[in-house]
Amino acid sequence: QGPGTDIAQDGTDIAQDCDMNKDLDGAHLRKHIDATLGSGNLREAVRLPPGEDANEWLAVNTVDFFNQVNLLYGTLTEFCTPESCPTMTAGPKYEYRWADGVQIKKPIEVSAPKYVEYLMDWIEAQLDDESIFPQKLGAPFPSNFTEVVKTIFKRLFRVYAHIYHSHFQRIVSLKEEAHLNTCFKHFILFTCEFGLVDKKELAPLQELIESIIVPY
Repeated sequence: QGPGTDIAQDGTDIAQDCDMNKDLDGAHLRKHIDATLGSGNLREAVRLPPGEDANEWLAVNTVDFFNQVNLLYGTLTEFCTPESCPTMTAGPKYEYRWADGVQIKKPIEVSAPKYVEYLMDWIEAQLDDESIFPQKLGAPFPSNFTEVVKTIFKRLFRVYAHIYHSHFQRIVSLKEEAHLNTCFKHFILFTCEFGLVDKKELAPLQELIESIIVPY
């Protein structure tokens, strides 16, 4: 990498195993999300609804944002290749290396599509793990749930950062620009509402983020 490149190295951030199950009572929360999104007020859409459990709200939204980013990136898979994107970058100053702390303990340099594949598989494994995202109604969330969610959001942000820096022209040509911007705006407002991603991690898209946050 060139001088001044900031390499983000993912260390071990794996959730502790807990023996609990829970059915996410997310249907009414999803209705609330749809209703508030439909009003066009994204700031209102990210707020914790009165009387709702904060972990439930984080859980439902984490699943939604994961699916959203997965779909967005899915439209670019034929353009984001090991040849076009040999490393996972967000502009010339930021490069990401992958480690999950289990299979891959020492951060490795991989192509952007491979990085995103690792990242999405890792997040999916967290979402499917009932000791982290309980499925049974009334079962508690693990004590480190917020930390797991923060790691998921940090990694989802990196996909956005790569899309904006490496594939924005393609997004414009596919006429997906408005959709991408709305998804990212929703993601950032939610991230800021709950303090899920460190400011230094957001640096690759700082100007864009300020243009989203400042009007509010």
